[in-house]
Amino acid sequence: MPYMIETFDKPDTLALRAAERAAHLAFLEANKHLLLACGAKLDDAGEAAGGGLYVVNVETRAEAEAFIAADPFAIAGLFERIVINRWRKAYLDGVCFLPDAPK
Repeated sequence: MPYMIETFDKPDTLALRAAERAAHLAFLEANKHLLLACGAKLDDAGEAAGGGLYVVNVETRAEAEAFIAADPFAIAGLFERIVINRWRKAYLDGVCFLPDAPK
């Protein structure tokens, strides 16, 4: 069962986020086989990021922890807090994955 990872940036770290963005994107590209979804959390104007959300297709919490620990954003110290939870893939791109859902 996949894991959802939510990250929260430390205050006043937009410059750090910008400096590490290229390395972060390269990390995501190298690990895209694990990503069901991911992206930055934006303000209401759709501009400044203050963290991110990743849904990773790994089997254990330890794998999810290792994934986020290897992200250049984490290595650079961008995150104030990280929350990891198991995630049930119910619907993705309008497709239902629940075996007992009405069709």
